[in-house]
Order: sequence, then C-alpha cells, then structure tokens
Amino acid sequence: MHELAVTESIVEIACRHAKRAKAKRILRINLVIGDLSSIVDESVQFYFDFVSQDTLAQGAELTFRRIPVELVCGACGHRWNPPDADWVCPQCGEREGRVTAGREFYVESIEVDT
Repeated sequence: MHELAVTESIVEIACRHAKRAKAKRILRINLVIGDLSSIVDESVQFYFDFVSQDTLAQGAELTFRRIPVELVCGACGHRWNPPDADWVCPQCGEREGRVTAGREFYVESIEVDT
C-alpha cells in the first residue's frame, strides 16, 4: 500500500518540474528502482493511472529501470551481486557485506511536450 504515497510523490515531482518547463503535458516518466526498495512496478503503474488523472502526467508512460543489489565485502573488498538472500562473500567467505547498490528510488527524468 505504500506504493500509493510513493506514486503521489512521483506525480507531484513530475508535474512540478513540467510546470517549470512550461510543458503542455508529460509524455514519459523514467524511474530508477533498486531491488531492495520493495517497490512493486505493477502497483506503481496501477496507482499512477488513478493519481495522474486531471494532471499534466495523465496518460504519460512510466518506465522502470531496476538496479540489482550490489555488495562490497568489509573483509576483502570484493564486490558482487548476490543471486539470492545468501550474502556470504564468494571471495573470502565472510559475512561482512555492505550494500552499495539496490536501495535506489528516484525519478531519473521526465519527457514533456512543450
């Protein structure tokens, strides 16, 4: 359900920037979402169709670029993308992995009709 609030924010951000650009409408909103963000693309799309009604974003296309989880080992410095929930370093076997990617969530860009 948190996707509703997130989607409202996406529409607000996109519309604010489109208005500054004196756009007639928003054609596309490009989102970046990390795999650890717990954001479900289909839910965002579902809420977007509702929340964007009667705004500059109505009818805009949403694109989703997913960022995989990346860890760096605190013991040996090895970087890797864990294939599942096992975050043991494949290089040295330590469990000191620190997340360096995969938590992202932001509007990367918007495309507008001016």
